[in-house]
Amino acid sequence: MLPIARGIYSGLANITRNSRAALHTASALRCKAEAAGEEKDATESTEGDGEDNSSGSASDPKDRSKLIPVETSIRYLKSAAYKQTYGEDFVWTQYRRNHKGMYAPRKTRKQCIRQNRITTGNPCPICRDEYLVLDYRNTELLEQFISPYSGDVLSYSKTGLCQKSHLRLQVAVQQARDSGYLTYDVPFREYDYNEYYGQGHKQKA
Repeated sequence: MLPIARGIYSGLANITRNSRAALHTASALRCKAEAAGEEKDATESTEGDGEDNSSGSASDPKDRSKLIPVETSIRYLKSAAYKQTYGEDFVWTQYRRNHKGMYAPRKTRKQCIRQNRITTGNPCPICRDEYLVLDYRNTELLEQFISPYSGDVLSYSKTGLCQKSHLRLQVAVQQARDSGYLTYDVPFREYDYNEYYGQGHKQKA
């Protein structure tokens, strides 16, 4: 009886293994077909908008060789996809850094993108989303990194930006202020003109 039972068990195991392999192959082919259909639809939609779209950037999520126009980024911040991803929070609110040990390092990494590819598993809030473009015209994004109390740019230790993205953020904020896209308060200072003109000088009202 034992050899017969062993033969029946091996036969059932082979049938189960073959059915699982066939099911996995069918599901993989179906996923590839759906991905190809989505990629085709995305390509057609971007071609209708007059934007370039390469198949490599669509298939590889770490590819950052494609340049996103700032107008597309502005529309993205007002879209339903942005609301679904971030909700009412800022883009850096839910971000958490990965680091070794108990205490976080004093500085963030130098950069997340090297040679137009993301080289880390936990990129910063700007580098992980290619549609977040740091530009002086994209004021809705820049205001998320400015303190409402002091008007200064938030530190990278709070936002989690890499050093390169933080520098680009500071440049974009300064350009926006110089161009008039962002308003800021100039601190008022009172001077004692007697130190410059002598005791007999009267201050103008």
